Amino acid sequence: MSYPLVILLCVGLLHQTARAVLMDKLADNKICGDAECSYVLSMATALDDFIAPDCRFINIKKGQIVYVYSKLIPEEGAGVFWSGSVYSDRYVDQMGIIGYFPATVVKETHTFVEDTVKITTADLDFYCD
Repeated sequence: MSYPLVILLCVGLLHQTARAVLMDKLADNKICGDAECSYVLSMATALDDFIAPDCRFINIKKGQIVYVYSKLIPEEGAGVFWSGSVYSDRYVDQMGIIGYFPATVVKETHTFVEDTVKITTADLDFYCD
């Protein structure tokens, strides 16, 4: 196989896997525990199941523990969404995936950070792989 053909094949494969879709913003601002939103704000327990409508969101099962990383500040008339990651021995495949979910499907059980930071959301906060 010639080198130009191999390079062309590699570029073609990379092009196919490097697609991200920019979705509509859910809010213009969010509350975080630090400037990078890397600290867990709180821990919550899911009160009900939530099925993710698109790739910005995560699936949550009733009873799962959810670590909350940010809370979107809703626009007038908009829903209240938080971002977080689920934890459960039963749903190991979902652990570590961060996504949005309605704040109404969880109940906060423990707060880790009291001093929060208000940050403007970026377009990258709402993209899908």
